[in-house]
Amino acid sequence: MALAPEYAGIWDIDPSHSRLGFSTRHAMVARVRGAFNGLRGELHLDPESMPDSAVRVRVDAASIDTRDGNRDNHLRSADFFDVERYPEITFASTSIDEIEDDNFIVTGDLTIRDVTRQISLPLEFVGVERDPMGALRAGVEGSRRIDRKDWGVSWNTPLDSGGLLVSDKITLELELSLVKRQ
Repeated sequence: MALAPEYAGIWDIDPSHSRLGFSTRHAMVARVRGAFNGLRGELHLDPESMPDSAVRVRVDAASIDTRDGNRDNHLRSADFFDVERYPEITFASTSIDEIEDDNFIVTGDLTIRDVTRQISLPLEFVGVERDPMGALRAGVEGSRRIDRKDWGVSWNTPLDSGGLLVSDKITLELELSLVKRQ
């Protein structure tokens, strides 16, 4: 099912109903999950011409939340995100391609710690519904594994076993609720 023409327009990320999460291995045996709670952005959607569509996302790097205050403070430090110098993580799409019904590849520039690299995100269009307040909402979900060292996030410490304390591979988890502007 192609996106309906009435979906054309600007859609804002609803931060209270969206999640930009991540997971990684700690000490090679445990999975640590977290999220960035300061998420905002918009989708300019043109269902008739997907190449003319665009996504922009801004994330407050200091909003990182792993449910452990000490770990969160370490992640905010210069060892990881260095939020004093680099307060935002950004993503700006360069292309959006529908690869099959309700499935898209969004390619764009991800900037972390002032390092910009292109990534492609597979996203699934979950659907559109009108909420009780009359707002038109759309759901989009996806995940992608990245190597944090590609963005200069390289702090680590060796384990006695020969492994590392923090995995370099991070899985990004996107669950977005978008609200169409009236």
